[in-house]
Amino acid sequence: MHIWNRFLYQLAGQLKRAENIIRQRIKRQETNQMKNTEKCYTNRELSWLQFNERVLNEAGNPRVPLAERMTFASIYQTNLDEFFMVRVGTLMMQMNAKEKVIENKTGMTSEEQVKEILAHVCLLEKKKAKIYEQLMGELEPKGIRIINFNRLSNEEGRLLEQYFDAHIAPFLSPMVIGKQQPFPFLANKQLYAIVLLTSQKGKKKTGIVPCSNSVFKRLIEIPTRPGCFMLSEELILHFISKLYPKYTIREKSIMRVTRNADIDAHDLYDEDMDYRDMMEQLIKKRVRLDPVRVELSRKINDEAKQELSNFLEIGTSHIINVKTPLDLSFVFTLQNYLRDQKELFYEKRSPRETPALSMHESILSQVEKKDVLLSYPFESMKPFIKMLNDAAEDPDVVSIKMTLYRVADRSKIIDALIEAAENGKEVVVLVELRARFDEANNIEMSHRLEDAGCQILYGLGDYKVHSKLCLITQKKGDSYAYITQIGTGNYNEKTSRLYTDLSLITANQAIGADAAKVFLALQQGETVDEVSELLVAPKCLQNKVLEMMEEQIANKKAGKEAYIGVKINSLTDKVLIDKMIEASQTGVKIDLIVRGICCLKPQISGVTENIRVISVVGRYLEHSRIYRFGVGDEEKMYIASADFMTRNTVRRVEVAAPVYDPAIRERIRYIFDTIMKDDEKGKEQNAEGIYEDRHINEEPVNSQEIFFQDAYEACNK
Repeated sequence: MHIWNRFLYQLAGQLKRAENIIRQRIKRQETNQMKNTEKCYTNRELSWLQFNERVLNEAGNPRVPLAERMTFASIYQTNLDEFFMVRVGTLMMQMNAKEKVIENKTGMTSEEQVKEILAHVCLLEKKKAKIYEQLMGELEPKGIRIINFNRLSNEEGRLLEQYFDAHIAPFLSPMVIGKQQPFPFLANKQLYAIVLLTSQKGKKKTGIVPCSNSVFKRLIEIPTRPGCFMLSEELILHFISKLYPKYTIREKSIMRVTRNADIDAHDLYDEDMDYRDMMEQLIKKRVRLDPVRVELSRKINDEAKQELSNFLEIGTSHIINVKTPLDLSFVFTLQNYLRDQKELFYEKRSPRETPALSMHESILSQVEKKDVLLSYPFESMKPFIKMLNDAAEDPDVVSIKMTLYRVADRSKIIDALIEAAENGKEVVVLVELRARFDEANNIEMSHRLEDAGCQILYGLGDYKVHSKLCLITQKKGDSYAYITQIGTGNYNEKTSRLYTDLSLITANQAIGADAAKVFLALQQGETVDEVSELLVAPKCLQNKVLEMMEEQIANKKAGKEAYIGVKINSLTDKVLIDKMIEASQTGVKIDLIVRGICCLKPQISGVTENIRVISVVGRYLEHSRIYRFGVGDEEKMYIASADFMTRNTVRRVEVAAPVYDPAIRERIRYIFDTIMKDDEKGKEQNAEGIYEDRHINEEPVNSQEIFFQDAYEACNK
């Protein structure tokens, strides 16, 4: 008995040791796999800076017309401004939070991210300075020069001094910081002169002069030299001693402050306050949020920098020296002086009318016969606007329902909805008041629509409504029929000429029924739990995309063809990224067209080697979203409003629509495949996360130019 017990005891010990060995092996495998996948991730913020560098590169691209390169330089700056206002603002708030926030893909803390961002931005600013100098040099032979005082004659200097005394100085408000004058509030993105002063008694003071003023021009033309300009802030800085006659000027610089703009409406929530009033309060509060960056046009000494840091309550590492003008918006004024030199601009392009529709017949009746795809900016938005006008006047139309995120000023779409309401149609419009930096416009628009009799919804408390969805309901005898439009971009006539987007209009009744479910849920302050045709975030999009990716993994394992193709603006959703890594490891071919942020590194051996990532930055902003799963007749295809970002897939209301029409499916494949071949404006990401030039065609391929040529040829057939 004792021998048997000893045997069982020894056996149990051996089994325990074997179990521990197996567990250790599994843990090592999981650790190795984690290490393998960890190197596949790129930090979101650093990836965005890479995107903005690609924009900056277009400013330095000699194949881009000179005046358009100036536009890219300005876009780079405004992009960076918004990045600091929103993303860096968020990170700085996280730094002040009680609990540390760790980025879920690279494991970086908020402090580490801000440090990396500032270091990267300093490098980008040096690159921008070189490109700006190059642009200014190329402008001189074209008759335009931006100069400073060391390039002026004495006579020209006297003329500018007279101009300063008569037209600028009277409108300036120089301040001296002291007990009677505390450090003033510096408005977001406005120009100021900061002056380090010494009084006659030897006391050190600081002076501030606001330089942004609508009374005087930003660009001052030298009277004796047509086409030769000086920036008003440089003129102010040169003659600033005239504003402080009792002081000696020790140092001086132009300064620009960027403030945090990331404020949540929930922070102002008041159940007794009208939602529009609450958003108006948000807009007012935003302008006084904390600084996140200070730019200086000249270096100041460390003591002065520390003093400025104390005044603004911002770290000295956030005070950045910039060798270009701090506000590049003046380049658009310069362009007006170059309009007669057409070779300096892109060739003029106008959206064409699609041959799929006649503008002389009802769009509604035409869509009842076949689905229609509009491709902006190559094709015009006019057919969609006409469809709304037709619906406003059609006696069979009983309702029009739309989600609006960003619309144009003096929008014809808004006019059509107002006309429909005035004609007795039920018009339901969800206006997303939280569309960042468009809140004021959307508030004003909601008043107009409401005054006309439209029923206005203001989105959901926990979810922004970012979908592009329009549902027209017609009475057909004793029943009803739907016409549904699903888009990838905003209902905005202006951006439809600048952004690439897709708009699908269909009479598919199952899609219409799903759209009706979406609007019913929104009207009840809810989100849909189940749909049959559409993909609808936050509950019915990410999980469905995962299922379709899983199908491709299963196909590959079964020896069948498998493919995933996605065109989006940004990729940050770790759940979807991890599933794509799994698919790649299974052997599924994956093509990703990601214009901006991409947190996935492709082409890593054994992990993401089956994934290709390209980014296209060209004349038009790539904005359309396309999802493709499978090949041939089995392929599932969608156009969508949602990027593969967590905010889109689980924190917003987004809609993706299936594409069933064979001709439209073939057209979308052609669009996708042509962009994948783009080696003129397309860059491909390598395994290190670096975007490289592509040389894959005998003749360079510019997808946007091809699509415009296609639209012109189709229109002229």
